[in-house]
Amino acid sequence: MKELNDRVVIDPAIRFGKPVIKGTRVPVEVVLGRLAAGLTYKEVMKEYEITREDILAVLQYAVQYLSHEEISLVS
Repeated sequence: MKELNDRVVIDPAIRFGKPVIKGTRVPVEVVLGRLAAGLTYKEVMKEYEITREDILAVLQYAVQYLSHEEISLVS
């Protein structure tokens, strides 16, 4: 298991190695998707039985991931 931050991990045995909230099977992408769809963090917390700190860790992971992304313009 690889810890990406204190609450987000990758484990090949869980969700095919996709990043999940530690101690759960809740994928980072699901949390981000639900927030992007307009759910409040409280609604996401209740739906997936996670904490506010879990959601903040997911957002932190997304920022870290995107900050390393390289974009190439194709013309």
